Amino acid sequence: MSVPTQDSLLERLRSALEAATNDAHVSLQRLLADEHPADIAAALRELDPDEALSIFGRLDNRSAAEVLDELDPELAGYILERIPAVRTAKLLGTLPVDDAAEVVSEATADRATQLLADLEQHAPDEAEAVRLALTYPERTAGRLMTDKYAAVKPSLTAAEVLAYLRSADAAPLETFNDIFVLDADGVLLGVCSIRELVTAPAGETIATFMTQGLVSVAPETDQEEVARRISLYDLLTIPVIDEPGHLLGIITVDDVLDVLIEEFTEDYLRMAGTDAEEMDQRTAVQVARLRLPWLLGTMGIELGAGLVIANFNEVLQRVILLASFMPVISAVSGNVGLQAAAIVVRGLDTGHVSLSRWSRQVSKELTTTLLMALACGIVLGTVGVIWSRHPTFGIVIGVAMTCSMLTAGLMGTLIPMFSKRFGFDPATTAGPFETAFQDVIGFAVFLWLASLLEHWLV
Repeated sequence: MSVPTQDSLLERLRSALEAATNDAHVSLQRLLADEHPADIAAALRELDPDEALSIFGRLDNRSAAEVLDELDPELAGYILERIPAVRTAKLLGTLPVDDAAEVVSEATADRATQLLADLEQHAPDEAEAVRLALTYPERTAGRLMTDKYAAVKPSLTAAEVLAYLRSADAAPLETFNDIFVLDADGVLLGVCSIRELVTAPAGETIATFMTQGLVSVAPETDQEEVARRISLYDLLTIPVIDEPGHLLGIITVDDVLDVLIEEFTEDYLRMAGTDAEEMDQRTAVQVARLRLPWLLGTMGIELGAGLVIANFNEVLQRVILLASFMPVISAVSGNVGLQAAAIVVRGLDTGHVSLSRWSRQVSKELTTTLLMALACGIVLGTVGVIWSRHPTFGIVIGVAMTCSMLTAGLMGTLIPMFSKRFGFDPATTAGPFETAFQDVIGFAVFLWLASLLEHWLV
Protein backbone atom coordinates (compact mmCIF):
# COMPACT_ATOMS: atom_id res chain seq x y z
CA MET A 1 0.00 0.00 0.00
CA SER A 2 1.59 3.27 -1.12
CA VAL A 3 1.66 6.44 0.97
CA PRO A 4 1.99 9.45 -1.36
CA THR A 5 1.60 13.03 -0.31
CA GLN A 6 -1.95 14.24 0.12
CA ASP A 7 -1.51 16.85 -2.63
CA SER A 8 -0.41 14.14 -5.06
CA LEU A 9 -3.35 11.87 -4.21
CA LEU A 10 -5.82 14.74 -4.41
CA GLU A 11 -4.53 15.83 -7.82
CA ARG A 12 -4.80 12.30 -9.20
CA LEU A 13 -8.33 11.89 -7.87
CA ARG A 14 -9.40 15.15 -9.50
CA SER A 15 -7.74 14.22 -12.77
CA ALA A 16 -9.55 10.88 -12.83
CA LEU A 17 -12.89 12.57 -12.12
CA GLU A 18 -12.38 15.19 -14.82
CA ALA A 19 -11.38 12.62 -17.43
CA ALA A 20 -14.70 10.72 -17.15
CA THR A 21 -13.52 7.91 -19.45
CA ASN A 22 -13.55 4.17 -18.96
CA ASP A 23 -9.77 4.11 -18.71
CA ALA A 24 -9.88 6.87 -16.13
CA HIS A 25 -12.45 4.97 -14.06
CA VAL A 26 -10.27 1.84 -14.15
CA SER A 27 -7.27 3.92 -13.14
CA LEU A 28 -9.29 5.41 -10.29
CA GLN A 29 -10.29 1.98 -9.05
CA ARG A 30 -6.66 0.87 -8.99
CA LEU A 31 -5.58 4.08 -7.31
CA LEU A 32 -8.13 3.69 -4.51
CA ALA A 33 -7.20 0.04 -4.00
CA ASP A 34 -3.59 1.01 -3.28
CA GLU A 35 -4.28 3.83 -0.82
CA HIS A 36 -4.76 3.80 2.94
CA PRO A 37 -8.34 4.66 4.02
CA ALA A 38 -7.07 7.53 6.21
CA ASP A 39 -5.32 9.10 3.19
CA ILE A 40 -8.44 8.69 1.05
CA ALA A 41 -10.57 10.33 3.74
CA ALA A 42 -8.14 13.25 3.99
CA ALA A 43 -8.34 13.75 0.21
CA LEU A 44 -12.15 13.53 0.18
CA ARG A 45 -12.33 16.40 2.68
CA GLU A 46 -10.68 18.65 0.09
CA LEU A 47 -13.15 17.77 -2.68
CA ASP A 48 -16.65 19.08 -3.28
CA PRO A 49 -19.28 16.90 -1.54
CA ASP A 50 -20.57 15.53 -4.85
CA GLU A 51 -17.03 14.69 -5.96
CA ALA A 52 -16.36 13.02 -2.62
CA LEU A 53 -19.58 11.02 -3.03
CA SER A 54 -18.51 9.92 -6.50
CA ILE A 55 -15.12 8.73 -5.23
CA PHE A 56 -16.72 7.01 -2.22
CA GLY A 57 -19.04 5.06 -4.52
CA ARG A 58 -16.04 3.38 -6.15
CA LEU A 59 -14.64 1.97 -2.90
CA ASP A 60 -15.15 -1.63 -1.87
CA ASN A 61 -17.23 -2.12 1.29
CA ARG A 62 -14.32 -2.72 3.64
CA SER A 63 -12.37 0.34 2.50
CA ALA A 64 -15.55 2.43 2.36
CA ALA A 65 -16.37 1.55 5.98
CA GLU A 66 -12.91 2.57 7.15
CA VAL A 67 -13.00 5.79 5.13
CA LEU A 68 -16.45 6.60 6.51
CA ASP A 69 -15.11 6.31 10.06
CA GLU A 70 -12.33 8.81 9.25
CA LEU A 71 -14.56 11.46 7.66
CA ASP A 72 -15.89 14.59 9.32
CA PRO A 73 -19.47 14.20 10.65
CA GLU A 74 -20.89 16.65 8.10
CA LEU A 75 -19.36 14.94 5.06
CA ALA A 76 -20.10 11.45 6.44
CA GLY A 77 -23.74 12.46 6.91
CA TYR A 78 -23.91 13.86 3.38
CA ILE A 79 -22.64 10.58 1.95
CA LEU A 80 -24.86 8.38 4.13
CA GLU A 81 -27.94 10.31 3.01
CA ARG A 82 -27.19 9.56 -0.65
CA ILE A 83 -25.91 6.00 -0.85
CA PRO A 84 -28.33 3.03 -1.02
CA ALA A 85 -29.67 1.90 2.35
CA VAL A 86 -28.56 -1.69 1.70
CA ARG A 87 -24.95 -0.60 1.25
CA THR A 88 -25.12 1.59 4.35
CA ALA A 89 -26.17 -1.40 6.43
CA LYS A 90 -23.30 -3.46 5.02
CA LEU A 91 -20.83 -0.69 5.80
CA LEU A 92 -22.02 -0.40 9.39
CA GLY A 93 -21.88 -4.17 9.77
CA THR A 94 -18.23 -4.11 8.65
CA LEU A 95 -17.19 -1.47 11.17
CA PRO A 96 -16.31 -2.25 14.79
CA VAL A 97 -19.24 -1.56 17.12
CA ASP A 98 -17.71 1.60 18.59
CA ASP A 99 -17.09 3.07 15.12
CA ALA A 100 -20.57 2.07 13.89
CA ALA A 101 -22.15 3.67 16.96
CA GLU A 102 -20.20 6.86 16.28
CA VAL A 103 -21.45 7.01 12.69
CA VAL A 104 -25.06 6.46 13.80
CA SER A 105 -24.80 9.02 16.60
CA GLU A 106 -23.60 11.69 14.15
CA ALA A 107 -26.60 11.19 11.83
CA THR A 108 -29.91 13.02 12.21
CA ALA A 109 -32.50 11.36 14.47
CA ASP A 110 -34.62 10.12 11.54
CA ARG A 111 -31.60 8.93 9.62
CA ALA A 112 -30.17 7.18 12.69
CA THR A 113 -33.45 5.29 13.16
CA GLN A 114 -33.38 4.24 9.51
CA LEU A 115 -29.73 3.18 9.73
CA LEU A 116 -30.44 0.95 12.72
CA ALA A 117 -33.50 -0.54 11.00
CA ASP A 118 -31.45 -1.35 7.89
CA LEU A 119 -28.66 -2.80 10.02
CA GLU A 120 -31.22 -4.93 11.88
CA GLN A 121 -32.18 -6.62 8.60
CA HIS A 122 -28.58 -7.12 7.49
CA ALA A 123 -26.89 -8.00 10.81
CA PRO A 124 -29.23 -8.27 13.83
CA ASP A 125 -26.42 -8.93 16.31
CA GLU A 126 -24.49 -5.88 15.12
CA ALA A 127 -27.61 -3.74 15.39
CA GLU A 128 -28.18 -4.87 18.97
CA ALA A 129 -24.56 -4.13 19.89
CA VAL A 130 -24.77 -0.65 18.35
CA ARG A 131 -28.00 0.08 20.20
CA LEU A 132 -26.35 -0.98 23.46
CA ALA A 133 -23.38 1.29 22.82
CA LEU A 134 -25.70 4.22 22.12
CA THR A 135 -27.34 3.80 25.54
CA TYR A 136 -24.13 5.01 27.17
CA PRO A 137 -23.23 8.71 27.32
CA GLU A 138 -20.80 10.12 24.81
CA ARG A 139 -17.12 10.13 25.76
CA THR A 140 -17.47 7.10 28.04
CA ALA A 141 -16.02 3.58 27.96
CA GLY A 142 -19.36 2.22 26.76
CA ARG A 143 -19.05 4.24 23.55
CA LEU A 144 -15.44 3.17 22.96
CA MET A 145 -15.74 -0.56 23.57
CA THR A 146 -15.99 -3.23 20.90
CA ASP A 147 -17.52 -6.68 21.23
CA LYS A 148 -15.09 -8.22 18.72
CA TYR A 149 -12.70 -9.76 21.22
CA ALA A 150 -11.29 -13.24 21.75
CA ALA A 151 -13.15 -15.02 24.57
CA VAL A 152 -12.60 -18.62 25.66
CA LYS A 153 -13.57 -21.00 28.45
CA PRO A 154 -11.07 -21.67 31.27
CA SER A 155 -11.04 -25.40 30.51
CA LEU A 156 -9.52 -25.01 27.03
CA THR A 157 -5.89 -25.96 26.51
CA ALA A 158 -3.31 -23.70 24.90
CA ALA A 159 -3.48 -25.80 21.71
CA GLU A 160 -7.27 -25.53 21.57
CA VAL A 161 -7.17 -21.75 22.04
CA LEU A 162 -4.62 -21.40 19.25
CA ALA A 163 -6.81 -23.54 17.00
CA TYR A 164 -9.74 -21.23 17.76
CA LEU A 165 -7.70 -18.15 16.90
CA ARG A 166 -6.77 -19.72 13.54
CA SER A 167 -10.38 -20.62 12.74
CA ALA A 168 -12.90 -18.67 10.71
CA ASP A 169 -14.81 -17.85 13.90
CA ALA A 170 -11.97 -15.59 14.99
CA ALA A 171 -11.66 -13.76 11.67
CA PRO A 172 -13.95 -10.83 12.60
CA LEU A 173 -12.15 -10.17 15.91
CA GLU A 174 -10.55 -6.74 16.23
CA THR A 175 -7.47 -7.90 18.12
CA PHE A 176 -5.67 -11.06 19.27
CA ASN A 177 -3.31 -9.25 21.63
CA ASP A 178 -5.25 -10.47 24.67
CA ILE A 179 -7.50 -13.49 25.09
CA PHE A 180 -10.19 -13.12 27.74
CA VAL A 181 -11.28 -16.07 29.85
CA LEU A 182 -14.99 -16.18 30.78
CA ASP A 183 -17.10 -18.58 32.78
CA ALA A 184 -20.39 -20.00 31.52
CA ASP A 185 -22.26 -16.86 32.61
CA GLY A 186 -19.89 -14.47 30.83
CA VAL A 187 -18.13 -13.33 34.00
CA LEU A 188 -14.54 -12.29 33.36
CA LEU A 189 -12.10 -14.63 35.12
CA GLY A 190 -8.77 -13.56 33.68
CA VAL A 191 -6.76 -12.64 30.61
CA CYS A 192 -3.89 -14.19 28.69
CA SER A 193 -1.60 -12.39 26.27
CA ILE A 194 -0.85 -13.92 22.90
CA ARG A 195 2.79 -14.20 23.96
CA GLU A 196 1.89 -16.20 27.07
CA LEU A 197 -0.36 -18.41 24.97
CA VAL A 198 2.18 -19.38 22.31
CA THR A 199 4.88 -20.10 24.91
CA ALA A 200 2.65 -22.22 27.15
CA PRO A 201 2.72 -26.05 26.93
CA ALA A 202 0.16 -27.21 24.36
CA GLY A 203 -1.74 -29.40 26.80
CA GLU A 204 -1.92 -26.89 29.67
CA THR A 205 -5.31 -25.28 30.31
CA ILE A 206 -5.48 -21.52 29.96
CA ALA A 207 -6.86 -21.22 33.50
CA THR A 208 -3.46 -22.24 34.88
CA PHE A 209 -1.46 -19.42 33.30
CA MET A 210 -4.02 -16.62 32.80
CA THR A 211 -3.64 -13.37 34.73
CA GLN A 212 -6.22 -12.61 37.39
CA GLY A 213 -6.98 -9.40 39.28
CA LEU A 214 -7.35 -7.40 36.10
CA VAL A 215 -7.45 -3.66 35.61
CA SER A 216 -10.90 -2.89 34.21
CA VAL A 217 -13.38 -0.06 33.78
CA ALA A 218 -17.14 0.31 34.02
CA PRO A 219 -19.09 1.32 30.88
CA GLU A 220 -19.84 4.73 32.44
CA THR A 221 -16.14 5.53 33.02
CA ASP A 222 -15.01 8.74 31.33
CA GLN A 223 -12.82 8.19 28.29
CA GLU A 224 -10.00 10.26 29.79
CA GLU A 225 -9.88 7.92 32.78
CA VAL A 226 -9.79 4.96 30.39
CA ALA A 227 -6.81 6.51 28.60
CA ARG A 228 -5.10 7.24 31.91
CA ARG A 229 -5.40 3.62 33.09
CA ILE A 230 -4.15 2.16 29.82
CA SER A 231 -1.18 4.52 29.95
CA LEU A 232 -0.50 3.91 33.65
CA TYR A 233 -0.54 0.12 33.41
CA ASP A 234 0.96 -0.16 29.87
CA LEU A 235 -2.02 -2.10 28.54
CA LEU A 236 -2.88 -2.96 24.94
CA THR A 237 -6.52 -3.60 25.82
CA ILE A 238 -8.72 -2.93 28.83
CA PRO A 239 -11.93 -4.85 29.61
CA VAL A 240 -15.24 -3.11 30.23
CA ILE A 241 -17.32 -4.95 32.83
CA ASP A 242 -20.63 -4.39 34.60
CA GLU A 243 -21.15 -4.60 38.35
CA PRO A 244 -21.58 -8.41 38.50
CA GLY A 245 -18.35 -8.78 36.48
CA HIS A 246 -19.74 -9.69 33.06
CA LEU A 247 -17.47 -8.73 30.18
CA LEU A 248 -19.36 -6.20 28.03
CA GLY A 249 -16.54 -5.37 25.63
CA ILE A 250 -12.93 -4.24 25.40
CA ILE A 251 -11.19 -1.00 24.52
CA THR A 252 -8.03 -1.18 22.42
CA VAL A 253 -5.01 1.08 22.63
CA ASP A 254 -5.59 2.50 19.12
CA ASP A 255 -8.95 3.89 20.24
CA VAL A 256 -7.26 5.42 23.29
CA LEU A 257 -4.72 7.16 21.06
CA ASP A 258 -7.62 8.80 19.23
CA VAL A 259 -9.04 9.89 22.60
CA LEU A 260 -5.73 11.39 23.73
CA ILE A 261 -5.35 13.38 20.51
CA GLU A 262 -8.95 14.56 20.70
CA GLU A 263 -8.66 15.59 24.35
CA PHE A 264 -5.33 17.34 23.83
CA THR A 265 -6.71 19.30 20.88
CA GLU A 266 -9.80 20.33 22.82
CA ASP A 267 -7.75 21.40 25.85
CA TYR A 268 -5.42 23.42 23.64
CA LEU A 269 -8.32 25.18 21.92
CA ARG A 270 -10.12 25.86 25.20
CA MET A 271 -7.01 27.51 26.59
CA ALA A 272 -7.36 29.95 23.70
CA GLY A 273 -11.01 30.50 24.65
CA THR A 274 -12.65 28.24 22.09
CA ASP A 275 -13.68 24.62 21.53
CA ALA A 276 -13.44 22.36 18.49
CA GLU A 277 -16.83 20.71 18.95
CA GLU A 278 -18.53 24.06 19.44
CA MET A 279 -17.01 25.40 16.24
CA ASP A 280 -18.17 22.34 14.28
CA GLN A 281 -21.70 22.04 15.61
CA ARG A 282 -22.80 25.57 16.58
CA THR A 283 -23.49 28.72 14.64
CA ALA A 284 -21.17 31.72 14.75
CA VAL A 285 -23.59 33.55 17.07
CA GLN A 286 -23.76 30.61 19.49
CA VAL A 287 -19.97 30.22 19.60
CA ALA A 288 -19.56 33.96 20.17
CA ARG A 289 -22.01 33.84 23.09
CA LEU A 290 -20.08 30.97 24.69
CA ARG A 291 -16.68 32.61 24.31
CA LEU A 292 -17.68 36.18 25.11
CA PRO A 293 -18.08 35.84 28.92
CA TRP A 294 -14.51 34.63 29.35
CA LEU A 295 -13.21 37.45 27.18
CA LEU A 296 -15.23 40.03 29.11
CA GLY A 297 -13.88 38.62 32.36
CA THR A 298 -10.36 38.92 31.01
CA MET A 299 -11.08 42.45 29.84
CA GLY A 300 -12.24 43.41 33.33
CA ILE A 301 -9.01 42.17 34.90
CA GLU A 302 -6.89 43.80 32.19
CA LEU A 303 -8.62 47.10 32.95
CA GLY A 304 -6.98 46.73 36.35
CA ALA A 305 -3.65 46.67 34.55
CA GLY A 306 -4.77 49.83 32.75
CA LEU A 307 -5.51 51.52 36.08
CA VAL A 308 -2.07 50.55 37.36
CA ILE A 309 -0.43 52.11 34.31
CA ALA A 310 -2.59 55.24 34.62
CA ASN A 311 -1.47 55.73 38.24
CA PHE A 312 2.16 55.76 37.09
CA ASN A 313 1.56 57.89 34.01
CA GLU A 314 3.93 60.63 35.16
CA VAL A 315 6.77 58.15 35.61
CA LEU A 316 6.22 56.79 32.11
CA GLN A 317 6.25 60.30 30.68
CA ARG A 318 9.56 61.14 32.38
CA VAL A 319 11.19 57.78 31.63
CA ILE A 320 9.63 56.93 28.25
CA LEU A 321 12.03 54.01 27.73
CA LEU A 322 10.05 52.04 30.34
CA ALA A 323 7.21 51.67 27.85
CA SER A 324 9.52 49.90 25.40
CA PHE A 325 10.09 47.03 27.83
CA MET A 326 6.48 46.53 28.97
CA PRO A 327 5.42 44.41 25.93
CA VAL A 328 8.52 42.20 26.36
CA ILE A 329 7.80 41.54 30.03
CA SER A 330 4.12 40.87 29.33
CA ALA A 331 4.77 38.53 26.39
CA VAL A 332 7.51 36.43 28.01
CA SER A 333 5.60 36.14 31.29
CA GLY A 334 2.43 35.23 29.43
CA ASN A 335 4.22 32.37 27.68
CA VAL A 336 5.54 31.09 31.02
CA GLY A 337 2.03 31.11 32.45
CA LEU A 338 0.56 29.32 29.45
CA GLN A 339 3.28 26.67 29.64
CA ALA A 340 2.54 26.08 33.33
CA ALA A 341 -1.21 25.98 32.68
CA ALA A 342 -0.80 23.52 29.79
CA ILE A 343 1.30 21.19 31.98
CA VAL A 344 -1.25 21.27 34.81
CA VAL A 345 -4.31 20.87 32.56
CA ARG A 346 -2.73 17.90 30.81
CA GLY A 347 -1.61 16.47 34.15
CA LEU A 348 -5.11 16.76 35.60
CA ASP A 349 -6.47 14.88 32.57
CA THR A 350 -3.92 12.06 32.76
CA GLY A 351 -3.80 11.82 36.55
CA HIS A 352 -0.16 12.93 36.86
CA VAL A 353 -1.30 16.03 38.76
CA SER A 354 -3.45 15.44 41.83
CA LEU A 355 -5.48 18.04 43.70
CA SER A 356 -4.68 16.25 46.93
CA ARG A 357 -0.98 16.93 46.34
CA TRP A 358 -1.36 20.44 44.93
CA SER A 359 1.48 21.90 46.99
CA ARG A 360 3.96 19.53 45.37
CA GLN A 361 3.08 20.71 41.88
CA VAL A 362 3.09 24.38 42.94
CA SER A 363 6.50 24.02 44.59
CA LYS A 364 7.97 22.28 41.57
CA GLU A 365 6.59 24.84 39.11
CA LEU A 366 7.72 27.81 41.23
CA THR A 367 11.25 26.38 41.46
CA THR A 368 11.32 25.82 37.70
CA THR A 369 9.92 29.28 37.01
CA LEU A 370 12.36 30.94 39.43
CA LEU A 371 15.32 29.47 37.56
CA MET A 372 13.92 30.64 34.23
CA ALA A 373 12.94 34.03 35.67
CA LEU A 374 16.41 34.69 37.04
CA ALA A 375 17.98 33.84 33.68
CA CYS A 376 15.54 36.01 31.72
CA GLY A 377 15.74 38.80 34.29
CA ILE A 378 19.53 38.93 34.01
CA VAL A 379 19.43 38.94 30.21
CA LEU A 380 16.71 41.61 29.93
CA GLY A 381 18.30 43.67 32.73
CA THR A 382 21.60 43.64 30.86
CA VAL A 383 19.83 44.80 27.70
CA GLY A 384 18.22 47.58 29.77
CA VAL A 385 21.57 48.73 31.10
CA ILE A 386 23.12 48.84 27.62
CA TRP A 387 20.10 50.59 26.14
CA SER A 388 19.58 53.22 28.89
CA ARG A 389 23.18 53.50 30.11
CA HIS A 390 21.82 53.46 33.67
CA PRO A 391 22.55 50.38 35.85
CA THR A 392 19.51 51.15 38.00
CA PHE A 393 17.27 50.93 34.94
CA GLY A 394 18.58 47.43 34.29
CA ILE A 395 17.87 46.43 37.90
CA VAL A 396 14.27 47.66 37.61
CA ILE A 397 13.77 45.77 34.36
CA GLY A 398 15.40 42.58 35.66
CA VAL A 399 13.46 42.52 38.95
CA ALA A 400 10.20 43.31 37.16
CA MET A 401 10.76 40.47 34.69
CA THR A 402 11.56 38.03 37.52
CA CYS A 403 8.47 38.99 39.55
CA SER A 404 6.19 38.93 36.53
CA MET A 405 7.38 35.47 35.45
CA LEU A 406 6.99 34.10 38.99
CA THR A 407 3.46 35.47 39.13
CA ALA A 408 2.64 33.95 35.76
CA GLY A 409 4.01 30.55 36.77
CA LEU A 410 2.07 30.61 40.05
CA MET A 411 -1.20 31.68 38.41
CA GLY A 412 -0.75 29.20 35.56
CA THR A 413 -0.43 26.44 38.14
CA LEU A 414 -3.10 27.47 40.65
CA ILE A 415 -5.91 28.65 38.36
CA PRO A 416 -6.43 25.25 36.63
CA MET A 417 -6.40 23.55 40.05
CA PHE A 418 -8.93 25.97 41.53
CA SER A 419 -11.09 25.59 38.42
CA LYS A 420 -11.02 21.79 38.72
CA ARG A 421 -11.76 21.97 42.44
CA PHE A 422 -14.85 24.16 41.96
CA GLY A 423 -16.23 22.31 38.95
CA PHE A 424 -15.11 24.58 36.08
CA ASP A 425 -13.23 23.48 32.99
CA PRO A 426 -9.50 24.10 33.74
CA ALA A 427 -8.64 24.40 30.04
CA THR A 428 -11.21 27.15 29.52
CA THR A 429 -10.24 29.34 32.48
CA ALA A 430 -6.47 28.87 32.58
CA GLY A 431 -5.29 30.91 29.59
CA PRO A 432 -7.37 34.11 29.83
CA PHE A 433 -7.20 34.60 33.61
CA GLU A 434 -3.54 33.66 33.99
CA THR A 435 -2.53 36.25 31.39
CA ALA A 436 -4.71 38.95 32.92
CA PHE A 437 -3.49 38.47 36.52
CA GLN A 438 0.11 38.33 35.37
CA ASP A 439 -0.27 41.67 33.56
CA VAL A 440 -1.79 43.39 36.58
CA ILE A 441 0.85 42.20 39.06
CA GLY A 442 3.76 42.40 36.63
CA PHE A 443 3.04 45.98 35.57
CA ALA A 444 2.38 47.03 39.18
CA VAL A 445 5.78 45.74 40.37
CA PHE A 446 7.52 47.16 37.32
CA LEU A 447 6.13 50.68 37.60
CA TRP A 448 6.29 50.79 41.41
CA LEU A 449 10.00 50.02 41.30
CA ALA A 450 10.48 52.58 38.55
CA SER A 451 8.73 55.27 40.60
CA LEU A 452 10.71 54.32 43.72
CA LEU A 453 14.04 54.58 41.90
CA GLU A 454 13.04 57.29 39.44
CA HIS A 455 15.74 59.79 40.42
CA TRP A 456 18.39 57.18 39.47
CA LEU A 457 16.79 56.45 36.09
CA VAL A 458 17.15 59.88 34.54
